[in-house]
Amino acid sequence: MTGGEVRVVLPAVLVALFPGCPREMTVEAATVAEAMAAIDARFPGLRDRICDTRPAIRRHMNVFVAGERARLETTLPPGAEVFVMTAISGG
Repeated sequence: MTGGEVRVVLPAVLVALFPGCPREMTVEAATVAEAMAAIDARFPGLRDRICDTRPAIRRHMNVFVAGERARLETTLPPGAEVFVMTAISGG
């Protein structure tokens, strides 16, 4: 499945692990899973920091599309913005 262009926004703490990786990038994707594969193609290993082996989004990461928490199966309309964030916890 191939979708339109979407914008992926990554947290600074994550891009710091990948020299040259921008905080924002545009990729072709129809689902969150395709967006993760596309950013991993540019920066190998990046997807593994966001997704686990099930495959699913890691517990300590959150992905939002249109203000809603997303899963890998979440569809992306052309022009969507995908925000990847580290989970915030308190105690």
